[in-house]
Amino acid sequence: MSLPKPLALSLRASRRVALVTLAAAAFGAPALAQKAPLQEITYLLPAPGNLPAFGPWMLAQAKGYYEQEGLKVNFVTGRGGVDVAKQVGAGNAVIGGALGDTPIIARAQGIPVKAVAVMGAGSLMQLVTHKDERIESPRELKGKTVTVLAYTDTTYYALLGMLSKGGLTKNDVNIQAAGPTGVWQLFAEKKASGMASTPDWTVNAMDAGAKVDILPADVFFKSMAQAILVSDETIQKNPQLVQKLVRATVKGMKDIMADPKAASIAYVQAVPVHKGKEASIQQMFEMYNKYVYAKQKQPGSMDEPRLADLQKFYVSNGVVPSAVPLKDLYTNQFVANLK
Repeated sequence: MSLPKPLALSLRASRRVALVTLAAAAFGAPALAQKAPLQEITYLLPAPGNLPAFGPWMLAQAKGYYEQEGLKVNFVTGRGGVDVAKQVGAGNAVIGGALGDTPIIARAQGIPVKAVAVMGAGSLMQLVTHKDERIESPRELKGKTVTVLAYTDTTYYALLGMLSKGGLTKNDVNIQAAGPTGVWQLFAEKKASGMASTPDWTVNAMDAGAKVDILPADVFFKSMAQAILVSDETIQKNPQLVQKLVRATVKGMKDIMADPKAASIAYVQAVPVHKGKEASIQQMFEMYNKYVYAKQKQPGSMDEPRLADLQKFYVSNGVVPSAVPLKDLYTNQFVANLK
């Protein structure tokens, strides 16, 4: 008995599809399977993403580390670290960037965020002054002008911490919030004696002709490096997503640590606004390695004793009304097994 012609053709076609599928499976190639769509994530940064301070993030994006985790990350600029914490806590972004001590300020305002990774063992902020002014201590800034990114950025609070070690308050210094460009330009133009800087702004000022002295915050006030912030709700409901984001971003940092020169070339390709400035970017990355990324026992881990000391400062200086349990401020669960 012969099958009707249309049905016979259909069966033969089905056999061909099955054979192709089996052959593809045998060679480990899911030929007929479509690639899963990437999950889109909004990542809120405290300043423009084209600043070299965000090198680890941009390298993770350019090298496909987020994509390998099944993510499409869209970077959006906030208004400083404290604002980022507010937005993440409110659910307007899944994840954000600030300094490691930002959760101290955020929790005091009822914002439920934690640091889930800290990008280095040192302080991001460094107090930079003009060499010819011979400023050797924060106390010598009394009556002088110092620029900061914003009054809502944690580097501002780190500056207040450094000033307090010199017996000064914000009222003793003319602190100007100048934005991500003005912070170093005003300094380079000698319209300010100092700036609450990051390594990239320091190099920008040097490229503009400034002769500088660098006072690392660590010497006077142990602030922290940049951190990845996530809400309590996201940690509880979607820890897999947090793990993916942390793993990819820390990879970017480790690339800079391993080879600043190669990282600077890859970074400039990814952020073409810096085209032709590869040497300066390399210098910035080397400065990050020296002052910020180095000496972290476990990549991304929070230093709890350091965090405890910072919280004591914030409480004793009235920045926050009272201390909260340290475990409310961070978790190392997402960096524990990173290599």
